[in-house]
Amino acid sequence: MSLYESVFIVRQDVTAAQVDALADSFAKIVDDTGGTVQRREYWGLRSLSFRIKKNRKGHYVLFNLDAPPASIQEMERNMHINEDVLRYMTVRVEKLREEPSPIMQGKGDRERERADRTGRGGPRGGRGDRGDRPRFEDRDRGDDDGGRPRSDSTSEE
Repeated sequence: MSLYESVFIVRQDVTAAQVDALADSFAKIVDDTGGTVQRREYWGLRSLSFRIKKNRKGHYVLFNLDAPPASIQEMERNMHINEDVLRYMTVRVEKLREEPSPIMQGKGDRERERADRTGRGGPRGGRGDRGDRPRFEDRDRGDDDGGRPRSDSTSEE
C-alpha cells in the first residue's frame, strides 16, 4: 500500500465536535476500503489566507494514511460531496513522519527565528533593521544651533 498525507479544511461555523465526527467518518471510509489511518491531528480553527465560500477561518485536520489508491479516491469523493468541507488535498509521500507535524510542534521555534530576523539583541545593538541611520529625534531640525534655517511660509520677516 502507498503512504499519503491528507489535509482538509472544514467551515468555521461547524463545532469542534462535529469536525471530530466528520474526521471519524472519513477515517471509517479509509478503514472499510482496506487502508489505515496512522495519525490524525486536529490543528484547530485557523485563519485562511483568502476567503473560501465566504469563510475567513476553517478547522484544519491532518491524516497520515497507509492505504490503496482506491481508498483515497473514495475518501476524496466523500469530501467533495460534503458541503462542510471547504478544501482538501492529499499528497503521496515516501515515508510518514514519526514526530508531530510542524504545526503541532509549537510556536517556540518560530518566535525565536522571528526575533533573530528583526535583529533584536544582535550585532546592531538592538536598533532593529535601521542600522547606523540616525533616529528621527537625533536629526538636526534647523533650530538655533547653527543648522540650516527653516523655510516656513508663515515667517514674520
